[in-house]
Amino acid sequence: MKAAPEAQKRLLDLAERDAALDRLRHRRRTLPELAGIEEQSKKLAQIVTQIITAETEATDLARDQAKAESDVDAVRQRAERDRKRLDSGQVSSPKDLASLQSEITSLHRRQGDLEEVVLEIMERREAADTKTADLRAEREELTGTLSVAEARRDEAFADIDKEAGEVRDRRTALATEIPGDLLALYEKLREASGVGAAMLQGGRCQGCRTTMSIADLNQIRIAAPDEVVRCEECRRILVRTPESGL
Repeated sequence: MKAAPEAQKRLLDLAERDAALDRLRHRRRTLPELAGIEEQSKKLAQIVTQIITAETEATDLARDQAKAESDVDAVRQRAERDRKRLDSGQVSSPKDLASLQSEITSLHRRQGDLEEVVLEIMERREAADTKTADLRAEREELTGTLSVAEARRDEAFADIDKEAGEVRDRRTALATEIPGDLLALYEKLREASGVGAAMLQGGRCQGCRTTMSIADLNQIRIAAPDEVVRCEECRRILVRTPESGL
């Protein structure tokens, strides 16, 4: 392939723009904010799960408390009915009186046991409510921190994208100055190895950093200025300049 030396030198400018775009893409992928956002998002998801668990526990305990309190009321009402029967004098049989008194005593004991259950449930429910409130506060704080980090990320993305757009525009303009067949070769090589063209500087390919052999340098030295030469090691296009050491 042949191409004017100036067109070949344009490949170095193009490669410089492509390298800049690669750096910007890498910078976009590795923003410090991204790792923080990922970590905070995972933590937020964990907290949301913990909140659901705590809320479910509190709801279950509220239901258990309501049932236990209902049981206490039922026992209390039954004991009051028995007490009224006892105090009314309607029960005269000693045996029935003893039985009624025994039942009242048993109901009072049962009421006491149920009230202990209610107190225990209330304590557990209070702990669950406190845990839920603490988790909600932590969620709000983390959500605020995450929003700030996302805003910084979006701002950085906007700056990077703006710069990339400017570089891309300059690259497009440069590409119009390069013959189509030479540009196609460059693009093919760039797709394969990441860099399509490199300067031959001081007898060394700046793409793969390989020092040319004397035989290879001699072949390049006698090649016509418009001949497109390639590195024997990495196969990139070698662009000759006054610094090539030929």
